[in-house]
Amino acid sequence: MALAYLQSLEYRVIATNWRCSIGELDIVAWHADCLIFIEVRTRRGSAAGTPEESITPTKQKRLLRLAEAFVQARPELIGLDGDMPPCRIDLVAVEFGATGEFRRLDHIENAVQES
Repeated sequence: MALAYLQSLEYRVIATNWRCSIGELDIVAWHADCLIFIEVRTRRGSAAGTPEESITPTKQKRLLRLAEAFVQARPELIGLDGDMPPCRIDLVAVEFGATGEFRRLDHIENAVQES
């Protein structure tokens, strides 16, 4: 669902479920000239809180390290001048009701930023 949504906005997906020793990136895509790392969080019912609440400070740090690891693993993403492309980390929050009915899909740009 998140992937189809992003593609409808003309995001060019270059990786899904990319894994390395420190974790996994759900979706990596280009949008315009920006490389975007997208974390997809899904919740059913409200017992565990919202998808947004699940992005803890620890998870944010891991996502930043994963984004860096992805770029290091893909040297073709580095410009001829050695610079990284503009990057950001977004969140796609998907929520279903307790009985499985779709409630919402929200795309939050720059959901995780370096502190």
